[in-house]
Amino acid sequence: MHDSTDAIIYVGKALSLTKRVHQYFQPSHDEGIKKKQMVSHISRFEYIVTDSELEALVLENNLIKEHKPKYNTLLRDDKTYPYIKVTVREDYPRILFSRQSEKDGSRYFGPFTSGTDVRSTIDLANKLFSLRSCNKKFPEAFGKDRPCLNFHMGQCLGVCTGNISKEQYRKNVDAALDFLAGNVKPVLNDLTEKMNRAASLMEFEKAATYRDLIDSVNACTTKQKITDTDGEDKDIVAMAKSGEDAVIQVFFIRGGRMIGRDHFFMNIRLDDEPSELLLAFLMQFYSGTPFIPKELYIQEELPEGNILEEYLSKKRGNKVRIRTPKRGQKEKLVELAKKNARMVLTQDKERIRREEGRTIGAMKELAELLSLEGISRMEAYDISHISGFATVGSMVVFEKGKPLRSDYRKFKLRTIEGPDDYASMREVLTRRFTHGMEERENSEEDYGKFSRFPDIIMMDGGKGQVNIALEVLSELGLDIPVAGMVKDDHHRTRGLYFNNIEIPIERTSEGFKLITRLQDEAHRFAIEYHRSLRSKAQVHSFLDDIPGIGPKRRKALMKRFISADALREASIEDIAETESMNIEAARAVYDYLHQNEKGQ
Repeated sequence: MHDSTDAIIYVGKALSLTKRVHQYFQPSHDEGIKKKQMVSHISRFEYIVTDSELEALVLENNLIKEHKPKYNTLLRDDKTYPYIKVTVREDYPRILFSRQSEKDGSRYFGPFTSGTDVRSTIDLANKLFSLRSCNKKFPEAFGKDRPCLNFHMGQCLGVCTGNISKEQYRKNVDAALDFLAGNVKPVLNDLTEKMNRAASLMEFEKAATYRDLIDSVNACTTKQKITDTDGEDKDIVAMAKSGEDAVIQVFFIRGGRMIGRDHFFMNIRLDDEPSELLLAFLMQFYSGTPFIPKELYIQEELPEGNILEEYLSKKRGNKVRIRTPKRGQKEKLVELAKKNARMVLTQDKERIRREEGRTIGAMKELAELLSLEGISRMEAYDISHISGFATVGSMVVFEKGKPLRSDYRKFKLRTIEGPDDYASMREVLTRRFTHGMEERENSEEDYGKFSRFPDIIMMDGGKGQVNIALEVLSELGLDIPVAGMVKDDHHRTRGLYFNNIEIPIERTSEGFKLITRLQDEAHRFAIEYHRSLRSKAQVHSFLDDIPGIGPKRRKALMKRFISADALREASIEDIAETESMNIEAARAVYDYLHQNEKGQ
């Protein structure tokens, strides 16, 4: 369903679209307040035919996630969970931290809810089984570098020395896999025996080391609560709602162990049914997560549970069951999840309201102050330099009151020499909006990020900066509101300059605080970029000025020749023998170092 601006406001599906759509316009049919409001905004319909209900369900979900229609139930969270990855296909496998579970032949454990716990477990496994943590490729890297500190501390077998066979190393990897799968008893028995032996030999420091490792293993295993004895992977999902707020609580159970929990907030309407909300959550959440458990336990029977089961089974590769337990341990787990959801909803409701006041509420406040219809996207710009040296510009973006760092941009000034902030700002704005207009002209489908224009531009300054922006927009034929963030004599923001008027703003208001955050972020981003350019300018080697000598060759030359004098005394043939060098590059280095001798 599209509104008058052609925006998609609702995505739905039905076996008979004729009957379903007809219902919306029947006076006797009550779909609730949300649907009545939606119907009043419908301008036109667009439809797509599929071959099955399953295809319709998947398509509906994809369209909702892509377009985020106003009248659909939307999942607000977008989280990824950490995994422990063991690269078993490598000759000398490693244990790694991963945010994705891919079909790459590696062995994955998880997902887990705590990244800190995952990293601690990886460190512990590496210490226990003396596995490598470097990213070198073996056997190619055998003997090329000295062993690292882990080898000398006895925490790595020293694969890089080439003195350990694949078979020996693989035994330790297999033991680590067994440990990560939950079989910790052999490890504890071995560590206890070593601790007792060291203590009997009065090697107390070594005994203390084994004791600490035993404590770490116990801490790692006691974090996982046993909840079932069947050893299956399952998720427990329950919901609590109050008015237009809802929280979904998920307990993650892997191999019979509860590895953690998490909660999710959802945008809902007063008349949304719990079963519909659960269906929307399950579809959106599990279509985006790399791991789907064998069983899902939920609190409500789903209207299309069999179709969702079919979809999840295909995605997992084997049967997935969605159950609604009525008694026993499973029902108690669902009730526990529901209780936690209610607790989160109660505790976080006020925090959510405060957060929305800081963000969306602050945007509405600014829109009212400036008499604008609405503000969603704000852009702010700043210039940074030291007496005109290495002048740079920054562009920061706030969307719905929060930083949108993926859309930040940095500008290295090309045409400006000396400390001219007005001219610098003109170049930055001209390049930014010219690039955006070119993207709009050249892209038939998806626009690039420059083509997303703001609802308002916030300039760091008063009348002068605002006029520069308005002149650039006028030259480019663009109509975007521009406001200046005016400072007082103490360099503190005191108001907004808009439409040739300075508008005072209450310092305690959320709108003022939002402006301050935007201004500070623009300053920070510009200063960091300027600082990085200064650092690069200060760290410079004469080798950087020689054509054909990149970072790899420069590093190799500096490693082989301990000084510039030693390199100058070398012949072309000696230089060419350096790693990554060839005769042409060697001649370029030689000519550069001896150019004064040739009268150049």
